[in-house]
Amino acid sequence: MTSLFDPITAGSMTLPNRIAMAPLTRNRAPNAVPTALMSTYYAQRATAGLLISEGTAVSAQGQGYADVPGLYAEQQLKAWKQVTDAVHRQDGRIVTQLWHVGRVSHTLVQPDNQAPVGPTDVAAKSKTYVINRETGEAGFVPTSVPRALRQQELPGIVRSFAQAALAAVESAGFDGVELHGANGYLLDQFLRSSTNSRTDDYGGSMENRARLMLECTRAVADAIGSGKVGIRISPVTPANDIDDAHPQALFEYLVRQLAPLGLAYIHVIEGATGGPRVIDERPFDYSALKAAYRDAGGQGAWMVNNGYDRQLAMQAVESGYADMVAFGKAYIANPDLVHRLRANLPLNAWNSSRFYGGGADGYTDYPAAA
Repeated sequence: MTSLFDPITAGSMTLPNRIAMAPLTRNRAPNAVPTALMSTYYAQRATAGLLISEGTAVSAQGQGYADVPGLYAEQQLKAWKQVTDAVHRQDGRIVTQLWHVGRVSHTLVQPDNQAPVGPTDVAAKSKTYVINRETGEAGFVPTSVPRALRQQELPGIVRSFAQAALAAVESAGFDGVELHGANGYLLDQFLRSSTNSRTDDYGGSMENRARLMLECTRAVADAIGSGKVGIRISPVTPANDIDDAHPQALFEYLVRQLAPLGLAYIHVIEGATGGPRVIDERPFDYSALKAAYRDAGGQGAWMVNNGYDRQLAMQAVESGYADMVAFGKAYIANPDLVHRLRANLPLNAWNSSRFYGGGADGYTDYPAAA
């Protein structure tokens, strides 16, 4: 029987166990540049089968939150190399999450205070995290009204993902990348009927709405090799004011198109991101989603996420429901999570007041088990 603690091959990556650290935004990269403290943070958690970095912007336009890192400037890449080197010294594996937030942004974090961009000019009923550079005051504010991307701009979006992926692997030392196709950010905005009312080749039918996500994924796979590429999706989450009229059909279509690419893994958020695993008004069959992927030839690892505890995670892998399980908040407070899960030890409680911004407090000061 396969165990949560058994090794696995995901694409070109050989992983020592089936536990992943989910991407977690922590807002500790001033001016989008990783810090030495971030090196400590990730190295502390390097016993994970796979570390997935916090969402990392593929371009300045892709930024949506203050003090999240980027992959588009030399200084950022050099700083990330210090992080990945620290992880590799601990025999860890780390990929970075490629992120363009689209409309979930604010003029304060956009180049020259421009409007954010999205599939349309409809603002998200959501908030983002900004810092007043004059006063140092930080907090969450409503997102700004976006402008609709012109169709001729979309090849540039695709290139930005491919260029960031190449830089991540060749310059920053990452073992691979994960495209952020979830939680109501740009690729997800184009995918969903609730946020995409375009009438061009990127709107209307689900085939058109999936076009940008698929083009970006193919471009990234071409740039660095598909065995180093994963993608994260969230079929029914309401995060960042997102919805779709027919999510089952849409996401089964999406994974069937992803299947031939030979990706390392598919990362599925089940239910509401950071919330309930089952949403009564948004039913979804995740087993059917996996079956659609496998039936279309998809061989990548099937990673699940959201609300998993030790028992659920072990059952998911042992039953064959999933190949890997990603943990989020549990990894914030438990740098030695693999050991704690293996030995069935109690978990540290997280301090939610220190999730976003700050220094070592609530970041690198959580103790390992004695």
